[in-house]
Amino acid sequence: MPSVAAVQSAEKQHVARKSTLVSIALNAVLMTLQIFIGVFAHSQALVADGIHSLADLISDFVVLIANRHSGAKPDADHNYGHSRYETVASLFLGGLLIAVGVGMLWRAGTRLADLESIPAVHMSALVVAVLVLISKESLFRYMLREAQRVRSAMLIANAWHARSDAASSLVVAIGIVGSLAGVRLLDPIAAAIVGFMVARMGWMFGWDALQDLSDRALDQSATADMRALLLSTPGVRDVHEMRTRKMGDFALVDAHILVDPLISVSEGHYIAESARLRVLTDNRVLDALIHVDPENDALARPPVDLPTRERVVAEVDAALAAAGVKAAAVNIHYLSTGLDVEVVLPALVSGADADVGRRLARVDLGALKRRLGARKLDVLQELNAPSAGGSDSAAVTGSGGSIARAKGAERHSTT
Repeated sequence: MPSVAAVQSAEKQHVARKSTLVSIALNAVLMTLQIFIGVFAHSQALVADGIHSLADLISDFVVLIANRHSGAKPDADHNYGHSRYETVASLFLGGLLIAVGVGMLWRAGTRLADLESIPAVHMSALVVAVLVLISKESLFRYMLREAQRVRSAMLIANAWHARSDAASSLVVAIGIVGSLAGVRLLDPIAAAIVGFMVARMGWMFGWDALQDLSDRALDQSATADMRALLLSTPGVRDVHEMRTRKMGDFALVDAHILVDPLISVSEGHYIAESARLRVLTDNRVLDALIHVDPENDALARPPVDLPTRERVVAEVDAALAAAGVKAAAVNIHYLSTGLDVEVVLPALVSGADADVGRRLARVDLGALKRRLGARKLDVLQELNAPSAGGSDSAAVTGSGGSIARAKGAERHSTT
């Protein structure tokens, strides 16, 4: 059964492609205007903003490539899928923005060091700066709305990148206005501010991506939500050793659940699968791995020197064979308190072998218990009990009278 996160993937891919193509078209037009008019109007700030738009174009293509590959299905080389391609793309974008920002700061610094060579700025630079400001703010609102709708961290980062472009265009416009008013140093100062804003935004994106690539966990609130989903599963007594790690925009969850130590393997598996499906209903979860524990293994574990099942069954069979009896089943429980063994004998047939108790008396159950190093050894017998439909039904009861398989039972001896 696919998770909610996996179902959302196709829509996210479509939205990412559409919004990024819009950004590419707009940035291509604006970059051309900014660099051409910036050179013509002698505005270093506008040229710097044009270079910023060029970086946007490159980042948009990176987003497209990452978006295409991140949606690929798991394969032999990437068993968990390719969602981290988006995180790698965000890290690359961060590094690119830092490099562009530092370059702008360097260029602005050299310009400010030679104020006499700063030429007058033409009015056309202001017109382009205002046009870019309006365009980038509109692009930001559109991209953020779409990114939040599909919950894509990479697209949200790209949207805020557009907002930083709008903010830098505002600074450029102010610098150009100051330069037109006669204060020519305001244009390179505006260029330096834009460079700082770009570098700062790149650092934020790059740092967040680096943390996610280092298996950053979900925050405390999200982790508490996952724990609550697990604990709400019928049969789950407790949750421990729960771990989460980011995988692109989603997360992987690993957890140990505590169940009744005397239930069957199949029931434990059913409870674990039920718990897993509950966690997958959270749209932040890509996949979950649930481990079943009979006890909290962070606090208590079975002794390491307990006999294997093969040895236990061999010892039981050998002991019963002396009395001409063969076990129908041997149930073994490895617990921190020690080894508990339940030997189940076949049901009696029409009163035959009614002296089975006398025959079992020949078996030294105490010696068998000591050889196995068991804490408890119970010998039980199946009963042929009539069912509601009139047919026979085998049943067994465990130590203390708790029902282990069906309706009724007889315990021959307990040591």
